[in-house]
Amino acid sequence: MKLPVLLFCSALTLHSLHAEALSDADRETLLENLDKLKDGVEAKMEAKFRLAIIAYRNAVASDDAAIQLYLNCTEKVNFDDQQKKSSDFREWKRKEDDKLSDPALRLALRQQLRWLILTLQAAAENADRTKLAAEAQNVIDSIFSDPSKLSGQEKTLAQAVTSSVFARAYDITAVKVEKWPLSPVQLDQVYSDILLPPYQKPGLSRELRAVWLKRIQQEGAKVEHMAVEKQSRNGNENREDKRIGMASAARPPEYDKFLQDTVPKLQWEMEMDLFRNGDQSGAAVRMLAHLERHIAHPSARQWGEELRGLLTPAAPATP
Repeated sequence: MKLPVLLFCSALTLHSLHAEALSDADRETLLENLDKLKDGVEAKMEAKFRLAIIAYRNAVASDDAAIQLYLNCTEKVNFDDQQKKSSDFREWKRKEDDKLSDPALRLALRQQLRWLILTLQAAAENADRTKLAAEAQNVIDSIFSDPSKLSGQEKTLAQAVTSSVFARAYDITAVKVEKWPLSPVQLDQVYSDILLPPYQKPGLSRELRAVWLKRIQQEGAKVEHMAVEKQSRNGNENREDKRIGMASAARPPEYDKFLQDTVPKLQWEMEMDLFRNGDQSGAAVRMLAHLERHIAHPSARQWGEELRGLLTPAAPATP
C-alpha cells in the first residue's frame, strides 16, 4: 500500500513545481468566458420569466382561467413530477370539487397571480418601482375594498407567491427581490417598502398623507375581517355580523384594540413621515394635538420625546 501513496505524493510535488501564475491574456480570456456564462444564465432566466408572465396574465383574465391554470400546475407539481398516476390526480380533483368551485378561492388565486407577476417584474434589473407601486396599489385596493369576498382564503393570500404552485410549476421559486414583500397582505411591508417611498419627498405631502390614510383604513379592514373570520370559525356570531363595517356593539375585541392602540400609533408615524418630508408646520401642530387626544396612550411619553427632538435645533458642531 506504500507504493501508490508515494506515487501520489510525487505527482503532487511535480504538479507544484510546474504551477504558474495566470497571465494577463489568460485572465482576460477567463473573464470573457465568465461574462458569456453570466449573459447566458440571465437570458435563460428572462425567457423563463416571460413565459411564466404570459401564462399568468392569461389566467388573471377570469376565474375559470385562473382555476384551470391552478389545476394544470397542481397536476404537474404534485402528480406528474412525483411520478403519480393520472388517476390519482383525477381522484384528488373529485375530492376537492367543492373547494375548487368556491368563488373566493378563484378570486384569491387571481390576486395571488397578480402579485406574482409584479414580483417577477420587480426582479428585473431596471424595474420601474414607481410604476410597479401604482400597480401594486391597485392589487391591494382590490383585496381590501371588500375582504369578505375572499372569505376563508387568508392562507392562500398570505403565502409567499414564490412558493405557490404557480411558481413551482414554472421553476421560479428562487426569485429574490430587495424590499419587496412576497405576499400582498403583508400590509406593513407593502406600504413601507413599495407604496409610500414614491411620495416620501418634499412637495408631495398631500399625496403622502392620502397613501397613509389608505394604509390605516386597509389595516383596519384586515384586522376586522380576520377577527370576523375567527369568530365565524368558532361559531360565535351570526351571518349578519360577517360584513365589514358592523356596528360598534357587534365589533370583535381585536378590532376595538386596533382602534384604541394601533390606529394612534399609525397616525403618529404618518405625521412623523410628513414632518420629515416637507410638511413641518402642519405636522408639528397635528402631532401636538394628537398627544393631547391620546395622553393616556402607552406610547405618549415616547411621542413627546420624539416631537421635542424634531422641534429642537441640532447643536452646532464644535471645532
